[in-house]
Amino acid sequence: MFFKEFLSSLHFFSSYISNSSRSKNPSISKRHVHLNWKIYAALVILLPALASAAVPAGFKATVIAQNMVNPTAMAVSPDGRVFIGEQAGRIRVVDNNHMLGASLLNIKSKVDSTGERGLLGIALDPNFLVNQWIYVYYTSKAPFLHNRVSRFKVQGNGIVQGSEVVILDIQQLNSYNNHNGGAIHFGTDGKLYVAVGDNAVPSNAQSLANLKGKILRINKDGSIPTDNPFFKTAKGVNRAIWALGLRNPFTFAIQRGTGRMFINDVGKDIAEEINRGMKGANYGWPAIEGWGNNPKYRNPIAAYNHGNAPCAAIVGSAFYNPISEQFPAYFVGDYFFGDFCGGWIRRFDTTTREIKPFASGYKTLVDLQVDPDGTLYILQKEGGKLTAVRWNG
Repeated sequence: MFFKEFLSSLHFFSSYISNSSRSKNPSISKRHVHLNWKIYAALVILLPALASAAVPAGFKATVIAQNMVNPTAMAVSPDGRVFIGEQAGRIRVVDNNHMLGASLLNIKSKVDSTGERGLLGIALDPNFLVNQWIYVYYTSKAPFLHNRVSRFKVQGNGIVQGSEVVILDIQQLNSYNNHNGGAIHFGTDGKLYVAVGDNAVPSNAQSLANLKGKILRINKDGSIPTDNPFFKTAKGVNRAIWALGLRNPFTFAIQRGTGRMFINDVGKDIAEEINRGMKGANYGWPAIEGWGNNPKYRNPIAAYNHGNAPCAAIVGSAFYNPISEQFPAYFVGDYFFGDFCGGWIRRFDTTTREIKPFASGYKTLVDLQVDPDGTLYILQKEGGKLTAVRWNG
């Protein structure tokens, strides 16, 4: 236990030691860590052998499903089932800590999963227990390569045949297969919010002539709300734009009760951002990455610099506001996020704006979600694992 806890802290501290001199974030104080260099060197040498998934004392992490193929995103049903998307076009079901053999949905024949394309987002209708509607963001092969949001009707642990209704078609993709975004969630206003990457063309993020590099806001049926911020200035489907200036917002979360939105934007060379989702906001990409001083652009509420890390990609994202709170009270309202490359999970205290370490050793982490019963779920691409973290104190 000592080594697990120490390695978690070591990873967190070393990251900040290397980055603090570059950081402009007023909400993250510099960490000054004085370690005996011999102990530090020894632990770095032993790191590959010692590194394993670790959560704080009082918590228990249990792998409840594995061997999924390139999982990308998940959604938790009010009845406790976990729906997990696989990049190639399937949705798997975990029920009562057991992964079912049959897929809920299989649209592999329709999905292009080259590079970062594929089935990338899942959302359940706010009235899911009654209408059984599930929404899916995927890269469609037809009539040309493009990202799409469709609605399907769930029946038991399957999909009603022929129930797909196309809700939104995003403009055609170019030959680049990255920066697709893909997260979708319903807001407390009942609208569906859709995160779209810039398709590796930075200028897309600042244009009102396409939907790329944006957060979109649409009605359940795909129509566009007339109170969207660019409804009168954009044309056609582009009136769905709600916020712009993003590079690759692979994940975001909406807080239960408050409707507060935090957007994770994957950076290029400098920083990974957490942005407060705001109507009409411009987050500055490609002019700004991380913090800037141009009042035209909205700064992130938190970010971390890449430093010397060979890879960084912010992922996950879940507010800890379950119906039943099982974690200690000081976790309530915190925003959990992680890094795909670093394999760590941290929490952002929305009151103090402090970032604190939570877990480590979750390599290729792709998503985080909170069950109504207070369980935190961790989804990893490597091994296709779903881990449940519960308070055991």
